[in-house]
Amino acid sequence: MRRTHLEGHGPVRYGPPLPDDGLPVLPELSAVLAAAASRPGEEPVGGGPGLLEAAGGYWARRGLSTGTDRVAAGPGAPSLLLALTAALGGDVLVPRPCAAWWAPYARLLGRPVFHVTTPAECGGVPDPYALLETVRRVRAEGGDPRLLVLSVADDPTATVAPPELLHETVEAAEGEGLHLVSDETWRDTLHDPHDTVLLSPAEMLPDRVTVVTDLAGALLPPGWPAAVARFPEGDTGEALHARVLDVLTALGARVAGPVAAAAGYALGEPEPVTVRRDAAVRLHARVADAVHAAVVAAGALSRPPQAGRHLYVDLAELRSALGAHDIGDAQELEDFLTAGLGMPAPGGHRFGDDLGALRVRLSTGPLLGGTDEERTECLMSPSPLELPHVQRALISLRSVFDDLRDDAQRWEPPR
Repeated sequence: MRRTHLEGHGPVRYGPPLPDDGLPVLPELSAVLAAAASRPGEEPVGGGPGLLEAAGGYWARRGLSTGTDRVAAGPGAPSLLLALTAALGGDVLVPRPCAAWWAPYARLLGRPVFHVTTPAECGGVPDPYALLETVRRVRAEGGDPRLLVLSVADDPTATVAPPELLHETVEAAEGEGLHLVSDETWRDTLHDPHDTVLLSPAEMLPDRVTVVTDLAGALLPPGWPAAVARFPEGDTGEALHARVLDVLTALGARVAGPVAAAAGYALGEPEPVTVRRDAAVRLHARVADAVHAAVVAAGALSRPPQAGRHLYVDLAELRSALGAHDIGDAQELEDFLTAGLGMPAPGGHRFGDDLGALRVRLSTGPLLGGTDEERTECLMSPSPLELPHVQRALISLRSVFDDLRDDAQRWEPPR
């Protein structure tokens, strides 16, 4: 990952991708894709009947009844968010921090983006009072806020918003007439699904919430771009669906035929897919817990990861030690940790955080090994943290953070 400019969060093409699971492609998925590779026809804009029916079934199993006339597919969630932003118009509100790919698509359309602070307990969902104040301020300054993008299971913070907080934020957004886009890419990666309650905003406000799910979160490899959107009920959803299809048509944003076949298979959640998904979630949860323990022991701050393959770390308590390495902002911290850890450590400025805040997102995928054999061994092992190559990776990570802790203690003034 290359350096960004200090202003504008840098060129979009240098932004961090979704955290990869680091695992070989599921053989059953490869077989479906290979079988469809000989078909010469292209997938319709918005997805063909098989893909749309599979997406409707996927949401129905999660308590969101969905007809195929309220579903659209695109080649990745970014294309769907771009189309939604273009269709809805107005200014865009996002939490701070937020997924790195949200804001650039609004800016590409010339739409102002306003970041709203999140509460202490989680990321992904704005604090309801901060949301109301931001909307009031933007309107007082002549702005036109219409769209709020949020994520209950969040990138970059790996937290899951409590239902009561989500309800307050949804109520505040409804009161201000905002449309909500709920990015639910990570909803199927809960580390403890029995003790973590995840509700979709679409369950609370069915006529003003569009759900977007990138299948790279839990169902497909990141190199097979496919995502699905579920539109609201009623006339509003019908009109928005039609406008989004117009935008996707203008962009030529189709899901590739073989990928659409694989996406439809994965969304149907047959046993091979669910077994692999659940095993991958357990593996990344264990590694994320180990990384969290390491960074907290070194004096950094991080909310316990609850979903995904990543965690968000604040090194403000180690500022003195970092200053000794001439590190004073998130870009310099990114450079330092990327080199020291031997893996990407994108700074918080890439997620809309202040450049001066010493925050990074760490991913668990790079810690699983350097070959398909090592990563498969992690997936199959009952004790993946005890595998030699995983132990080496975690020891190396702990060493970097422990050195910073020791440096901070040396620089701490006497009492």
